[in-house]
Amino acid sequence: MLTVTDRLPEGLLEIEPTRLYEILDGPTLIHLPGRQAPPLFVSVLLHGNETTGFFAIQRLLKHYGDRQLPRALSILIGNVRAARERARRLDSQPDYNRIWQGGDLPEHQMARQAIDEMARRSVFASIDIHNNTGRNPHYACITRLESPFLQLATLFGRTTVYFTQPKTVQANAFARLCPSMVVECGQPGHSYGTQHAFELVDACLHLSHFSQRPVHPSAIDLFHTVAIVKVPDNVQISFDSSSSADICFQSNLDLLNFAELPAATRLATYKPGREYSLHVTDEGQGEVSDRYFTYQNGEIRTKLAVTPSMLTLDPRIIRQDCLCYLMERYPLTCKIEPVA
Repeated sequence: MLTVTDRLPEGLLEIEPTRLYEILDGPTLIHLPGRQAPPLFVSVLLHGNETTGFFAIQRLLKHYGDRQLPRALSILIGNVRAARERARRLDSQPDYNRIWQGGDLPEHQMARQAIDEMARRSVFASIDIHNNTGRNPHYACITRLESPFLQLATLFGRTTVYFTQPKTVQANAFARLCPSMVVECGQPGHSYGTQHAFELVDACLHLSHFSQRPVHPSAIDLFHTVAIVKVPDNVQISFDSSSSADICFQSNLDLLNFAELPAATRLATYKPGREYSLHVTDEGQGEVSDRYFTYQNGEIRTKLAVTPSMLTLDPRIIRQDCLCYLMERYPLTCKIEPVA
């Protein structure tokens, strides 16, 4: 299922993501040489509607033209079929960022092949570039608190999220091989997001190594994801207060992303006389809805002070992924030990 090549496919630098199917058979891993080795790994379009990473790679390769890259670069172009439809994934597909820890589907085998390929090349670092469908600041996500991971994250900016679930994401799989992270570049279609991703990849190509020195707490705003919030499949949702849906969320809900919400913040209303609850799981996969939300008088409110991320107004994305993640600030200290 994975095509591996050491040549840039003809037309790649000019084509729109929706037309990639015309020149690529499917997921494609492209190895390009550079002055330094081992290679930097960059994955784009794991979600077909998140195009910033692909446009950033186009900009990067046009920038260098015929010049040699500062470091070898391996580019994974992911869900070409979904990109054609401007969709996160097709209904017949698994999520391409949930296939990186075993499984029997062809997509799982593709992910395993990509991991093995990069392990053989002793990959230097991994960057998985994404967009949000809701309004969020730009931020990095890491699965380990080791110094090289934190150093990598701060190359993108101050705001960083440490998470341990879901474990099936690309960044977690590559964390066994090298410093790795996800970067969330806001909503697709914004030139600033493309430029930010371009600058990050270019900076990483110029790195000779990662500092083993701990990141100082003043250099980073670190959050820890403590829960994932989903809507049960049998519950109808809306963002329109006049709707007859089971749960009606605030019409500007995504403005609450990365806002530190006090307890008793109202997020939604629900039909009187009916019992509804959101599905909330903590890092151990336990159900913890009653820890974080109250359901009284037809209103859903926060029970604790929390900070949400990735809130979206897109019902399809909510069904395919989640409503949001809940976070707490993480007190980073200089006692974090560097990797041996």
